Amino acid sequence: MTLHNDTALVLFSGGQDSTVCLAWALERFARVETVGFDYGQRHVIELDVRPRLRSALAAQKPDWQARLGDDHVIKLDALAAISDTALTRETTIEIAESGLPTTFVPGRNLIFFCFVGALAYRRGARHIVAGMCETDYSGYPDCRDDTVKAMQVALTLGLDKRVTLHTPLMWIDKADTFAMAEEIGGKPLLDLVIEDSHSCYLGDRSKRHDWGYGCGTCPACRLRAQGFAKFMSERKTT
Repeated sequence: MTLHNDTALVLFSGGQDSTVCLAWALERFARVETVGFDYGQRHVIELDVRPRLRSALAAQKPDWQARLGDDHVIKLDALAAISDTALTRETTIEIAESGLPTTFVPGRNLIFFCFVGALAYRRGARHIVAGMCETDYSGYPDCRDDTVKAMQVALTLGLDKRVTLHTPLMWIDKADTFAMAEEIGGKPLLDLVIEDSHSCYLGDRSKRHDWGYGCGTCPACRLRAQGFAKFMSERKTT
């Protein structure tokens, strides 16, 4: 695999997808920095697991230790203030009249990309890695490949500097994401993703399942559970 002598910024929430994306980036770029967002999310516990995940990832391979750079946490309180969603309010997680789940935070990923683009400009980074996925997502329009491609064009034009957005999970499902973790880092990385990453929308880490911690009933937990079950099933047949 060719190592890019460049810096990449990874949108790193502390979830399954972003953890695998961070490992993916550490395999490919000479320097990797991480960016998290504190936007008043209901599952704020994801911010608590991030430092532990970073340290554990760096400890898995000497090369990763050498390549992992600074972490940045950006406060976006205004996003929660203007949002009325189940990720920023104590409201029911359900399908809204729009046809989208109430966990959809309008404009969230667009805002994330703008802030990361500005940070990338300051840090001299030309690559941004994010865990958006169009295969088994909840219908969020800002996770679609077309949206990401449009943002890449907008950032490149707006910053007058070439910016490349990488979405290594765009066309794979959760089962494949577990498989990618194992392919990149073997059992240690797979175990780390299961044990320490956080996906539950309710921020519940009191219940341990074979796929990790979570309430077990919210859409994020169900998606992760189904993906892990499929991953284990496919593993047995190969």
